[in-house]
Amino acid sequence: MQFGILTLADVTRDPVTGMTMSHAARIDEIRLIAKVAEEVGLDVFALGEHHDSHFVGSSPPTILAAIAAETTKITVTTAATLITNNDPVRIAEEYALLQHIAHGRADLMIGCGGSALMYPWQGDDFPVGLDIATENYYLLRRLWHEESVEWEGEYHTPLVSFTSTPRPLDGVPPFVWHQGHSIDIADQAGFYGDGFFANNMNSLRKDVALVAHYRQAYEKYNHGPATGAPVSLGGQIFVGRTTQDAFAGLRPYCNANAMYSMNLEDAALHTSLAVGSPAQVIEKILKMRELYGDYQRQLFLVDPGGMPLWAVLEQLEILGGAVAPALKKEFDARRPALVPSDPPTHESRVRQPTPTQ
Repeated sequence: MQFGILTLADVTRDPVTGMTMSHAARIDEIRLIAKVAEEVGLDVFALGEHHDSHFVGSSPPTILAAIAAETTKITVTTAATLITNNDPVRIAEEYALLQHIAHGRADLMIGCGGSALMYPWQGDDFPVGLDIATENYYLLRRLWHEESVEWEGEYHTPLVSFTSTPRPLDGVPPFVWHQGHSIDIADQAGFYGDGFFANNMNSLRKDVALVAHYRQAYEKYNHGPATGAPVSLGGQIFVGRTTQDAFAGLRPYCNANAMYSMNLEDAALHTSLAVGSPAQVIEKILKMRELYGDYQRQLFLVDPGGMPLWAVLEQLEILGGAVAPALKKEFDARRPALVPSDPPTHESRVRQPTPTQ
C-alpha cells in the first residue's frame, strides 16, 4: 500500500496571517515539501496542473523533474495532467524525459480538466473535451509504444514517420492513472489496463460506483481479475494531538477556502476529509476502504488555502511517523491474499511489460 501527498500548488492568502507568498517562494516550498515527504517515509508526491495566477503548477514536469533530481525514493506524478489541453506529443516526450531523470520513479495521471475556462485558450469547446481526451490518449500510447508513428486524426496535426524522444525508459512507458467523474473515463482506464484515481475530495461516496465499473471493465478487457485492478483514492487530512486541536487548526483555512462547499463539521462527516486525532484519521481512512474495497494508493492534500509551511511539515511528520505506518499495517492485515498491495512500479512492469492495446 502506497501513501503520499498531493498539492494543487495554489498561491492563496493565509487567512490567519494575511500573507500571500510569491510564486517563486511557493515553488521553493513545494520542492521542500516533496523532499520532507520522502524523508518521513511517504511513497508518492503528486502535483496538480492549473493555468491561472492563483496556482504555480502550469508545467508539472518542470517542477517534478526538479523534485526527482533532489530525491532518491519517492515516486513523482501529476494530479492530473490535462490530456485535453496538452499536445500528446509534448506529453509523450516530457514525461518520458521525467521518467529518465527519476530513474523510473515517475507516473502520469491524466484528466479532462474540471472547468470550461481551460478550453478557450486551446481553441476548443468544453463539450468536446471527452472526445479530445480519447483521441489524445490513443495517440499518446502510440507515441510511446511505436518507434515511428503515422497519424491523421480529428484534433491533432497529422504526423508522418514521427518518433518521440527520448524513448520510454527500458522500453516501458510511465504507468498511467485516469482521473475523472464519468463512466467513459472509468471504462477507458479499464480498457487499457491502466489505473483509476477516484478524486473523491468533495464527496466520500461520489466515485464508489465509478470504481466498481472500472474494476469490472479491467476484468472484461482481459487484464486480470477485477480485484487486481489498481485503484488510487484522493483525500485530505489534518491531524492534531486532540480532536479540538485539529478542528481549531484547520477551521480558518476551511472557512476561507472556496473548495469547501460546507462547514468543517459537515465536510468531515460527508467528504473524504479526515480531521482529528491520529486514531480518528486512521478510522476515517479505514472507512474509505470499506466503501471502495481494497486499493493500492492513497493521496492526501496537506497544504491547501495558504496553510503555512510549519503546519504542513507538522502534518507530514505525523502522517509519515504515525498515520501511514498504522494504516499500512491495517490494510495488509485486512487485504485478501490475491489482491495486490501496491500499484505497478517501473521495475515490476519491466519484468512484465504492458501490452500495447
